[in-house]
Amino acid sequence: MKKGNAQFRQPAAHEIQPLLNLYNAGQLQQAEATAKALLQVYPNAPILHNVLGPCLAGQRKFEEAAVSFKRVVAAMPNSAELHFNLATVLANLGRHDEAVTNYKKAAAIKPSYADAYFNLGISQQAIEKFEDAVASYRRAIAIEPGFFEAHGNLGTVLQQQGKLDEAISSYQKALNINPDARGHFNLATALRDKGKLDDAIAAYRQAISLYPNYVQAHNNLGEALRDQGKMDEAVASYHQALAIDPNHEEASYNIAQFLYDAGDFQQAIAYFEKSKLGDWQERQLYCLYKAEQYDAFKQKLQPLLQQRNVSPFLATLSTHYAANFGVEDPYDFCKTPMDFVYHNSIGELAGEDSELLSDLLRDIEFAEIAERKQGRLHHGIQSAGNLFKRSEASFIKLSQLIKKEVEAYQQRFADADCELVRSFPQQTEFSSSWYVKMRTGGHLTSHIHETGWLSGSVYLSLPKKKVGQADGSIEFSTHGDHYPQKHTNFPVKVIAPKLGDIVLFPSSLFHRTIPFTSDEERICVAFDIRPRSFLPGIKLLTAGWLCAMGSELIDALLISRFVVA
Repeated sequence: MKKGNAQFRQPAAHEIQPLLNLYNAGQLQQAEATAKALLQVYPNAPILHNVLGPCLAGQRKFEEAAVSFKRVVAAMPNSAELHFNLATVLANLGRHDEAVTNYKKAAAIKPSYADAYFNLGISQQAIEKFEDAVASYRRAIAIEPGFFEAHGNLGTVLQQQGKLDEAISSYQKALNINPDARGHFNLATALRDKGKLDDAIAAYRQAISLYPNYVQAHNNLGEALRDQGKMDEAVASYHQALAIDPNHEEASYNIAQFLYDAGDFQQAIAYFEKSKLGDWQERQLYCLYKAEQYDAFKQKLQPLLQQRNVSPFLATLSTHYAANFGVEDPYDFCKTPMDFVYHNSIGELAGEDSELLSDLLRDIEFAEIAERKQGRLHHGIQSAGNLFKRSEASFIKLSQLIKKEVEAYQQRFADADCELVRSFPQQTEFSSSWYVKMRTGGHLTSHIHETGWLSGSVYLSLPKKKVGQADGSIEFSTHGDHYPQKHTNFPVKVIAPKLGDIVLFPSSLFHRTIPFTSDEERICVAFDIRPRSFLPGIKLLTAGWLCAMGSELIDALLISRFVVA
């Protein structure tokens, strides 16, 4: 028979079986070579592409695998498993929109295909179609109630949506089915978000007991211990993470942050350099500036000034340096931050007879929220976790009222020509939120919110007895945090808030609470918002159920039971 006619032939069983034997034995390179050799003779044989695709995918050659799977899907369009195979390699290539289409086809052909619904949920989660992802995970669970990975992934998307109680419930269901390390890790992250630090620490430790080399759990345990003020234990956890993975960015950054706060600037610079994470360059500049190493500061500052002006922390440093040395400030985040302070009253909170105010004060007093240690806070306590991710109706209502004020802020400054306004968050997302309660002598020392964009406070209780007119007020300045001063000619602005007031300001602006002597309580809720594109990534939620436990586990993120027969 002529070679051209052979293109319409299919390989015989005795030609296919050795190929299947190689694949089933895990000899993927040899199987790939054998399949490609047979395809020279039988270029249109679906069975060969059906074997070649998994061989390529198993070697992470996803582009080639996608080509093979597309060929076989075109030849056998009614196979749910083949659509699943194609979708899985597309998902591994980050082509989640295409993956969603093919997972849906697989599920439509085979409605009982739990794996297809599970992977569909992962791709929907990756493209931020969270409600669709929830529905897909729930469908997988309905088909297969013991599908613990689906319970876990459902928890991650619920946590992304801020539904912490539901997320915790899903994680616990997963753990009841299969008590593994990743489940305890994910549960810990939700508990920490909820402000339940003791429970979060216990869950991180349980994850580590099941998987001692769980580097991310060691790091996150350190962060939770830091929140409790247990710095020796926290640093030990960071070092344990680095002992497992010397290149772990977050652990290096966290050690640098500890040294930075302790004033050990030279060591901090080295660890920030090692981490290269987030705002590490701004942190290095801070260390150089505080150490008065101005030549090194200027040398590192210049390249950063050429980049897009979207770092509030760099804006603080650039503005202070310019004012300190009498030079022009070239950084255009917000050169005159004092002009962008906003002060207003929230009507629903005005007056001591406000029902919402009563509910907020009650929940702050009695809700189970751990205390977070904060070195700048004196004679007071600060809540742990993210207050606006909690389920109490009062916090949800307050967050909604703040969002309206943020919209008013944006409208007020809409014509301003600076990056603060140009890149203003299109949606208000609270990257952090917490309450602060102070008693006699209470105050916060001067600071900025390095990881914010726009920051603010809402005032729920204020001391009435004042010795000085400014007692308990908030003070703003372009100088603070004991930055080195060449002069004292820095502007200062004081706002004496009233009950129910809100104050919004650029996160780059120094602010402090002026001490008060009254024995009454001062309570406020503080928060940061930040554009989504500048929010720090969360390993748990971007990696789905199998978060960063080590490269040997990440490969199992997508269920990839490729069908070859």
